[in-house]
Order: sequence, then C-alpha cells, then structure tokens
Amino acid sequence: MPTLTQRLSTLRELYAGKIKPEIAEKLERHLAELRSRNYTECIPKVGTPAPSFSLKNQQGVEVSSARLLQDGPLVVSFFRGTWCPYCNLELAALASAYDAFRAAGAKVVLITPQSAESARGYLAQHDVPFPVLVDPDAQVAEAFGLAYTFPEYLKELYVNVFSNDLESLNAGGTWRLPIPGRFVIGADGLIADAQADPDYRFRPDPEDTLAVLDRLRVTSTTV
Repeated sequence: MPTLTQRLSTLRELYAGKIKPEIAEKLERHLAELRSRNYTECIPKVGTPAPSFSLKNQQGVEVSSARLLQDGPLVVSFFRGTWCPYCNLELAALASAYDAFRAAGAKVVLITPQSAESARGYLAQHDVPFPVLVDPDAQVAEAFGLAYTFPEYLKELYVNVFSNDLESLNAGGTWRLPIPGRFVIGADGLIADAQADPDYRFRPDPEDTLAVLDRLRVTSTTV
C-alpha cells in the first residue's frame, strides 16, 4: 500500500499538470510568503508545555486536551478543511493508522477551523474514528503558532476559480487557516514532537508519528 508521502507526491504531480500557469504563480507566491515567516520558529518546541485547549467536536460535545492527556499521549493534527484534497489524504492515512495509534496508547484528534455543518457531509461518507474538533477563527491554531489569514488575491482565486468560499465554510466566517501541523503531546503535557510545513502539499507519514510514540513508551517504561 502506498505511503502518505507517496500519495501526496502523486497528487502534486496530478495538479501540476492541470493548474494553469497564472494560477500556479499565485499559489507559489503565497507559499513563498508563508515560508518567509519561518513558522518552524513559532511552533512549540520539543520539551516545552503544549498549549491546552477545549473545543467542540462535530456533535457539539466539548473535548479538552487536559482530559484526553489523563489517559496517555495525544496526537494533535491541524488541517485546513475537507475541501482540501491534501488534507483528506492525511485524514485517510491517520484513520488507517488509528489502530496502531491506540495500540501505542495514544489518542488522536484533528483540529480545523471548518464548521461542523460544512464538514458533516464529507465526514458522514468516510470512516473517521477520532474526534474532529472545530477551532473557530483558528484560535487554538494561533496558540500553536500555526494560524494565518488569506491575502486578498488568494481569496479571489479560491472563490472564483476553486469555488471555495472559506468565509462560508469556516466557523465564525473567517479566512484564517492553520499551517498543517502534527504534534505529539506526552502524558506529562510536554511536546514530544512538532511537525509543521507552510507547504500544505507535504505532511509527515503516520509511521513517523508512531515512531515518536514508541520512543515515549520505551522512555516511560525505563524511568
């Protein structure tokens, strides 16, 4: 079975052959702007306390990181929304690896600014075994150093070319999104791993996250 990295590579190649040069130029311009902000310096560092959060899931039930961490490590993945094909590949890969995450003693949550209503159709058609939490105005993403706002030229492109009006899709009517990121938080509340990339077309494999959880388990049994 292809890895997430391989599937993402295939999708990038597919879109590279379809997107018009003038559209690709705007997308690349935006990625360059995001890279210039050096988000890797903004996210929580390994060994530092993870920001706590309490958000509602798709059913409107409050889910808190403090409660989840009482049972062991927590994997937190920030994604843009179900309208993003790259995010959906990552979501599917994490879902496929869910049993392995649970076997490693970890829980998994996904965090998105997308409203529960606009994501409901997609999630109803796909097997998502972990909570998808709604982050209005990307406030928790901000706490993790990931939040940014679409520039005007990109808003126009998404509405008129991609037919994605994020203001109507996101909770609170916002054009704010997270840089895709994945964090492993130890049961002690400290960041054990932090991965984020301004280029939404790249994501770490679940196997990379599982390796971190294995190291945590070994450390906890030897202390």
